[in-house]
Amino acid sequence: MNPYWIYGIIIAVFISIQLFSGGFGDSTGTETTPNEFFTYLRQGDVKKVEIVNNREANVYLTDEAEEQTIHKKSKPNSILPSVSPAPNYKFEFGDLTLFQEEIAKIKAEQNIDVPVSFKTEHNVWGDFLLTLLPFVLIIGVWIFIMRRMSSGGGGGAGGQIFNIGKSKAKLFDEKSDTKTSFKDVAGLEGAKEEVQEIVDFLKFPEKYTSLGGKIPKGALLVGPPGTGKTLLAKAVAGEAKVPFFSLSGSDFVEMFVGVGASRVRDLFKQAKEKSPSIIFIDEIDAIGRARGKNNFSGSNDERENTLNQLLTEMDGFGTNTNVIVLAATNRADVLDSALMRAGRFDRQIYVDLPDVRERKEIFEVHLRPLKKEETLDIDFLAKQTPGFSGADIANVCNEAALIAARKGKKAVNKQDFLDAVDRIVGGLEKKNKIITPDEKRAVAFHEAGHATVSWMLEHAAPLVKVTIVPRGRSLGAAWYLPEERLIVRPEQMLDEMCAALGGRAAEKVIFDEISTGALSDLEKVTKQARAMVTVYGLSEKVGNLTYYDSSGQSEYGFTKPYSEQTAELIDKEISDIIEKQYQRAIELLKNNKDKLTELAEVLLEKEVIFKDNLEKIFGKRAFEKSESMSEIIKEEEE
Repeated sequence: MNPYWIYGIIIAVFISIQLFSGGFGDSTGTETTPNEFFTYLRQGDVKKVEIVNNREANVYLTDEAEEQTIHKKSKPNSILPSVSPAPNYKFEFGDLTLFQEEIAKIKAEQNIDVPVSFKTEHNVWGDFLLTLLPFVLIIGVWIFIMRRMSSGGGGGAGGQIFNIGKSKAKLFDEKSDTKTSFKDVAGLEGAKEEVQEIVDFLKFPEKYTSLGGKIPKGALLVGPPGTGKTLLAKAVAGEAKVPFFSLSGSDFVEMFVGVGASRVRDLFKQAKEKSPSIIFIDEIDAIGRARGKNNFSGSNDERENTLNQLLTEMDGFGTNTNVIVLAATNRADVLDSALMRAGRFDRQIYVDLPDVRERKEIFEVHLRPLKKEETLDIDFLAKQTPGFSGADIANVCNEAALIAARKGKKAVNKQDFLDAVDRIVGGLEKKNKIITPDEKRAVAFHEAGHATVSWMLEHAAPLVKVTIVPRGRSLGAAWYLPEERLIVRPEQMLDEMCAALGGRAAEKVIFDEISTGALSDLEKVTKQARAMVTVYGLSEKVGNLTYYDSSGQSEYGFTKPYSEQTAELIDKEISDIIEKQYQRAIELLKNNKDKLTELAEVLLEKEVIFKDNLEKIFGKRAFEKSESMSEIIKEEEE
């Protein structure tokens, strides 16, 4: 029912109560007061008095009194028909006993006989409408709340009450102003090619079906956060000349039972009506988690019902092959196996972190709107940001622009980008942090120890700069430029662990005591050593075994996949690896104690030192590669 009808009924009930609350004409009469009535009674103008419901008096005048000028206005003139004559006056009184005593007193004084009668009135219509009113109000309030919770707008057709079960997907088509295209997606060549092919499937299906092939039903974009999964989907929406429905996995989940499944049905119904079309579900892990796990309540799981409906729509009876489902997640390991099988998501497109060449392309995209120096070396920026995702690079460009604006510059230069990288990786610089001279000296030797050991080791990451200016939660930092490797050998991992322990080793060599400043270093090397032993099988004592769980569930669950004896062996092996590298770092620093001290003194003086300072003290690294970034990119392209 249209809610405006409900509002109309409520208004009609109120009006009817007013109309019928006084009966059908019997209660008409001019309002007066008890004092005026007593005056009329003393004058002999009252013919009779009728007391209604012990609280109201109806006064009837004599025929002679009705002809008097003073009582002309009280003559009944009712439109509605009445069974008995209407009263001339009516009024409400207070206490009934006092009222009766006053009438008796006046009758005795004036020696008149005016009959007084009693009457009880029941307003059937008024009582009925008053009984009906609460139900009408409850229905009206319920409709108002349901309309506010529904996705429909104003007071449209009657079915909009139940819009809470309708899909919340946003539709993009040729009428939409979607400006993102594949040109805006830098890098990700393999993933771009896959999604471009999906768009091509829908534009020219006969090109692929002529040989008997079938259009894939779904593609799952998987990768770390910030790598461009949603951006790829936006590009598909901008490039595709077919309807594109976009929504998040959480849009299906509501507190009401059955709403999620209803929205899935409605979404696919809309997509089939506009087929060929594409559905994009971002963060599908919100509804696609494996069923039956960690459900100890035993109650009905609304999320599972939603997932079951999605599975049926994607590959069940009555499915339409002209609807392709794209989905994105960074947690593919928790998805249900039924959702991941062929026939539902036929393709899994892995969107990985960009390499150096792809980072250069991403920088070129995000540098377009910036006012930058003409001599800015994009190759250098790409080299300085290993492990950065596309979102991180966008953040670097924005931070660099803000830093340049803060300094009053008219263009963003190289140093602004370096400061932006430091700001994002290390945190905000805190030059005013209170630190004692002894603490500052300890931090300087700690960071100089990292720099010295990494400079001496072949497989350690090359140093970029060292600083003892507090930044974020750290009191100092050594910045490295790690080599981007696809596989890592044991000697490379051991060199990195030794370099990480160089800070604590320097404190031991110089001060013969250690501090809590190596916490993050110890956390890093412990994880690396545990990975060597339990994940990669690089331990001689444990052997070629791995306890890695590729499903991504909790590391070992409630039980460990090895015995207590093996656990002791693993713990001892991890401890031995770390201790061996710690002693190795100590030996390196003892042999180069004078150079370590010289480097720390320079660091105390300048607070920030770069690769050039280390070359003056230690000389060039004999095993350092001399390739420039342009040469590396050129080789990769070839």
